[in-house]
Amino acid sequence: MKHRRTLALAVSTAAALGTLVGCGALDKAMDCVNTADAIATSVSNLQQAVSNASNDPTQIDEALNSIDTELGKIKNTTDNADLSKAVDDLNKGVDSVRTAVKNGDTTPDLTPITSAATEIGKVCTP
Repeated sequence: MKHRRTLALAVSTAAALGTLVGCGALDKAMDCVNTADAIATSVSNLQQAVSNASNDPTQIDEALNSIDTELGKIKNTTDNADLSKAVDDLNKGVDSVRTAVKNGDTTPDLTPITSAATEIGKVCTP
């Protein structure tokens, strides 16, 4: 259901932006929306991995790697200062969680990650 709402948001965003901006800007906005959605999914997977850490601790690392991949996509394509800051904050959160897990913490604080991911979602929503 959430995926459908996200897809509907992306389609309506594309329609609205298509009337306001050129194709290059539209492509960039759609990339932002798509990447924000992928990051939200990755953060959700990370939350699930943390709650299942006792069963499979490698899931945390896989979820962090997924977030890193999505951040790399958006970091290299944006010139938006707010988005760059949110991406930097999310990178710091990922590094913090990665360090905590490496040091044996099976329930790391995900607040910096969820806050930064929420900010990315806000910046990418027109």
